[in-house]
Amino acid sequence: MFTRIARLFTIKSKFEAFLVIYGLSLGAVERGIHYLSQYPGVGGWLLFAVCPIAVVMAGGRLLDTVE
Repeated sequence: MFTRIARLFTIKSKFEAFLVIYGLSLGAVERGIHYLSQYPGVGGWLLFAVCPIAVVMAGGRLLDTVE
C-alpha cells in the first residue's frame, strides 16, 4: 500500500520536473518579494537574488535525475 502511495509523488518525466520547478520558482519569487518589503535596500535585493538561485540549483538536480 505504501508503494502505491509513493508512486503518486514520484517524478517520472521531464514535463513533471518542469512543473515542479515552475511551482518552486513561483514560491521563491513570492518569498523574495516578502524579503524586499521586510528588508528595504541592498540586503533585501541580495536575499531576493538568493531565492531563485536555489531554485536553479534544485531544478538542475531534478532534470539530471529524470530521464
